[in-house]
Amino acid sequence: MIEKIISWSIHNRFFVWVGIVMIVIGGVYSIYTTPVDAIPDLSENQVIVYTEWMGRNPKIMEDQITYPLVSNLQGIPRIKSIRAASMFGMSFIFVVFKEDVDIYWARTRVLERLNYAQKYLPTGITPTLGPDGTGVGHVFWYTLDAPGFNLGELRALQDWYIKFALQNVDGVSEVASFGGFQKQYQIAINPNKLLYFDVPLMDVVHAVSANNKDVGGSLYEFNSTGYMIRGLGYIEDIEDIKEISLGTYKNIPVRIKDIATVQMSSDLRLGITEENGNGEVVGGIVVSRYGENAKDVIERVKEKIKDVEKGLPEGVKFKIVYDRSNLILASIDTLKESLWEEIAIVSIIVMIFLVHFRSALVVIIAIPLSILIGFMLMKLFGVTSNIMSLGGIALAIGDLVDAGIVMAENTYRKLTDKALHIDGQRKDH
Repeated sequence: MIEKIISWSIHNRFFVWVGIVMIVIGGVYSIYTTPVDAIPDLSENQVIVYTEWMGRNPKIMEDQITYPLVSNLQGIPRIKSIRAASMFGMSFIFVVFKEDVDIYWARTRVLERLNYAQKYLPTGITPTLGPDGTGVGHVFWYTLDAPGFNLGELRALQDWYIKFALQNVDGVSEVASFGGFQKQYQIAINPNKLLYFDVPLMDVVHAVSANNKDVGGSLYEFNSTGYMIRGLGYIEDIEDIKEISLGTYKNIPVRIKDIATVQMSSDLRLGITEENGNGEVVGGIVVSRYGENAKDVIERVKEKIKDVEKGLPEGVKFKIVYDRSNLILASIDTLKESLWEEIAIVSIIVMIFLVHFRSALVVIIAIPLSILIGFMLMKLFGVTSNIMSLGGIALAIGDLVDAGIVMAENTYRKLTDKALHIDGQRKDH
């Protein structure tokens, strides 16, 4: 088989050159289009299902949330395993699929099964899918440098302006906020007053819910003009909550302020974020989408940050805490330098030992062509250009020339034997 390939190549040099040109074009295209990252993504092909039911202990979460969901997710095809964790107010389910399964096909199948499992959950509980990222998707971290602003104001700015702006960047799966205080209205009910007026606690809950929404009316027609009627009922400040009416109890009209204290405070915090011992900070983590080029995503995020900064209050600036593009560029530059050094050293050694330029050239040409074919295969199989893959190419350069040297020496031996045989025949004649 090899003899036929060699013979065909010798007699069809034009097609051989066409093949070489196609390898060069395909290899260069693959180099520029293959996703680049610093570290290989070895995480499992999984879909995360997250369910929140605040105030419930882990036992309730396990029995009423985690178990029903895991039971109904078992029948999804191409599943490798299902793992789950229940904690205070939260349930996490990790559905691990086989490696060859498309991640978005897997997310669709999980979502379909969640819609069916919804009826087995408590009323008002809706499980959601986690971001379509991976364990190494945290490519960019930032904090907000804002002297004169408190942590509550910065967290509100992060959650309601910056986060939504950066999530629109192409390739970004999620922007996770951290640090600061999440503002909330708190209604501290006085149990003695509740008992005195004989007001059921659920009446308070229903009254607050019913008085924080807009309602739509009919269309009022006047002088051939239609006017849409709607009721504006969203809560805007603490006073609106205080004035919510609960009803008449013991012939006394009771409002929220009669049985409770209303205040603006922060949500329960389970930890803090501190930077270099200089105090608490507020910021966000940009998670790259599955299969995206991390370097390109970071560049797009940086461009978006420049636009977002124009709309921030005076004195608020972004401070980059972690930028993987620096590690990516440093890794690529180091490996590029190593590749060129190895190619040069191997080429010199081949020239010295073969002592023939044309023979050495045949062996040396095999090095860049093999590297380009390697990049084409990386592009084909979805392998990113990272430290491991590029390091493997660098290590393989020394082995690439072995076959070429053996073939060159074998060719010379055949030619020498043939020449000696011809000389012997001539002497005989």
